Amino acid sequence: MLDRPVQTRTPPATAEPRPYLPHAPAGAAGPGEGYYAPPIEPEGMSVGVLLATLRRRRWVLIVCALLFPIIAYVAARQMTPLYTATTKVMYDRQEYTDPVLRGPTAVLQDQTTDAVLASQIEVIRSLSVARRIVRQFDLTRRPEFAWWLRDARRAETLPFRIRSEIAERIRPWSADLADLVAPEPIAERPPDDRAEISAAEEVLDRLLVAMVRNSRVLQVQFVSEDPHLAQAVANLAAELYINDQLEAKFAELRRANDWLDRRVASLRAELQGTEARIAEIRARSGLARGVSAGIGTEQLSRMTADLTAAREQLATAEARLAAAQRGGGTDLTALGAGSVTAAITARNEAQREFERLSATYGRNHPEVRAAAARLAAAERGAGAEISRVVSALRAEVQAQRARVASLEQSVRAQQAAINETQAAEIQIAALERDAEALRSLLRAVLERSQQTTSQNAIERPDARVLSPATLPMTPSFPRMTTFIAAAAVLGVLFGLLVVWILEQADSTIRSGDELRSALGLPCFALIPTLRQGILGRHRVEDYVVRKPLSPYAEAIRTLRAALWLGADPPRIVLVTAARPGEGKTTTSISLARSAAMNGERVLLIDCDVRQPGVGRVFRAEGAPGVTDLLLGQAALEDIIRRDHLTSLDYIPAGAAEVHSLGLFMSEAMVALLERVRRDYNLIVLDAPPALAMADARVVARLADATLLCVRWRDTPRSVVRNSLGLLEEARARVVGAALTRVDAKVHRRSGYADSEVYHPRYGGYFRE
Repeated sequence: MLDRPVQTRTPPATAEPRPYLPHAPAGAAGPGEGYYAPPIEPEGMSVGVLLATLRRRRWVLIVCALLFPIIAYVAARQMTPLYTATTKVMYDRQEYTDPVLRGPTAVLQDQTTDAVLASQIEVIRSLSVARRIVRQFDLTRRPEFAWWLRDARRAETLPFRIRSEIAERIRPWSADLADLVAPEPIAERPPDDRAEISAAEEVLDRLLVAMVRNSRVLQVQFVSEDPHLAQAVANLAAELYINDQLEAKFAELRRANDWLDRRVASLRAELQGTEARIAEIRARSGLARGVSAGIGTEQLSRMTADLTAAREQLATAEARLAAAQRGGGTDLTALGAGSVTAAITARNEAQREFERLSATYGRNHPEVRAAAARLAAAERGAGAEISRVVSALRAEVQAQRARVASLEQSVRAQQAAINETQAAEIQIAALERDAEALRSLLRAVLERSQQTTSQNAIERPDARVLSPATLPMTPSFPRMTTFIAAAAVLGVLFGLLVVWILEQADSTIRSGDELRSALGLPCFALIPTLRQGILGRHRVEDYVVRKPLSPYAEAIRTLRAALWLGADPPRIVLVTAARPGEGKTTTSISLARSAAMNGERVLLIDCDVRQPGVGRVFRAEGAPGVTDLLLGQAALEDIIRRDHLTSLDYIPAGAAEVHSLGLFMSEAMVALLERVRRDYNLIVLDAPPALAMADARVVARLADATLLCVRWRDTPRSVVRNSLGLLEEARARVVGAALTRVDAKVHRRSGYADSEVYHPRYGGYFRE
């Protein structure tokens, strides 16, 4: 009985991609073929899509954007406010060229670098400064800086008391369990020194020192719960820093003065020693102040000349002595001795006489002998004279030698005296130069000592306060405006995240484009929902008749036009949905009534036997209907009824029958459809949901076209796809879908392309 060929939709699992035949001529679509809309790719992320999404989810974004600032405001009100006081210090260090002394006349050089400023920051944030601040304000007695005082507050809290009470009650039964339940005991106060260091460390955590960019200004900040304390500590930190600088300079000056005093005493002692040594050398060398060694040098020159003359005389005497010692052949006249010359002359005469006589008479002649005697006497006389002369010359040589030796000794003595005098003068000159240098250095040191002594009165620190800290009137934390603004930004970001999550998690169909991209079906119409304020006393099913120029009636006409504009306009149209509550019955009645008002002969058959809706709308509950006809218990003329508002004919569902599926699969159902096809232009079948009821799939196969109703922003895509797959497996010809129960106001602000139909600019075309 189901073997008759019907126009069905090819299941996508076994067929090629569905053809798109938007305007195929009549008869072009053969059996098993239909016209399908091309799938639309989802629109990519753009500014328009983003704005449309935000417009749809604006309340989520608004709630998050308001909730976070409210939470931030409440949280900020619960926080303890902190106040920050700021003191600005100008660092202007002047380095002196003298590494020891700092006099007013010394040359100054600016050697400030980033490393120097960073060192000054560490000096301000030193533990010694922090400890003096702690002592100055007795911060060990403030819970803000004393952790043991803050810990002592735990004893006043309700959880501490509860746990202590529970521990005391269970201690008699189980000490271990009592120790486990008991709260941590209150910490004891540490020793004074350790308490001061701990408070100082807390001060350092709150003492902030930073360098102002591209300057030599240091910004000293202190954060405290007490604004007066913050102001006082910031100013005190700067004051201690400057005072430490002055104290360091004064200590340096004191060290310099002490060193200079010791240096003055040392120089004076050294100068006195030098002058005493000069006097001692003068006394030892016999020199008077201002007397030089020139006189001794002149004496030495004269003595040297005498020595030279004496040596010459000695040489002459020695030459004469040598000549005298050589004897008779020597001209003794040259020796200056006349007697010797006469004796020698007499000897020579006697010699000649002896030789003459000897030559004349021989040696034995008396005259010869007499001449020999005279010669011997002359020789004795010459020898004696010569001896006397030689002795005189020898004595003279001895005298000359003695004189030369005496002069040489005198010269040597004089030379030694002169050398000693010159050495003493050289030593004295060196000592006098040393003494003069010592006097100059002593004068310089005394002058510097006087300068350093006066420097104490004019010394200034290397830093000065540019602007002292003022009393902070508003807390620096939490900054309510910044805090709330940041929370608002965070809320907006969180809202955007929630919007994105909701968009990703929303699997419903919200527009015709989404329906086409998700199902591959054209969206024939967006049927708006009718609120009670618009309906008034009318029913939804009657609205298309009561308000024929309303947007709702126009959406139904659009649906009818879409069915008629196909390549092969269907005469039997089945209206179904994936699940109950989709508005299929209302759509079926509205479609049938709209077509009847258009002059068509229309028949509405209620095929939802288990939950019939047509009879309820037309107040025909319990009347015989299609099931009675299929069972053979009623004729067609007996079950067809007329709508009281239009020319629409309708057939109720009839009696509820458990085996309705068999009835719809029977030849009687085929015969019924064939008969009414001849008498009516449009037959609308109101079928049950296709996902759960097999009746819808069987009847859909018998219909010329199947219209799938999808509830706007309610039915998940997976459910719609599943129901569509079941219809395709039944070879039903699903020609399109309609989005039902669309909230016009919400959809108008959604930003989708088909939301244009609800724009107020089209208001002139409609009449409510």
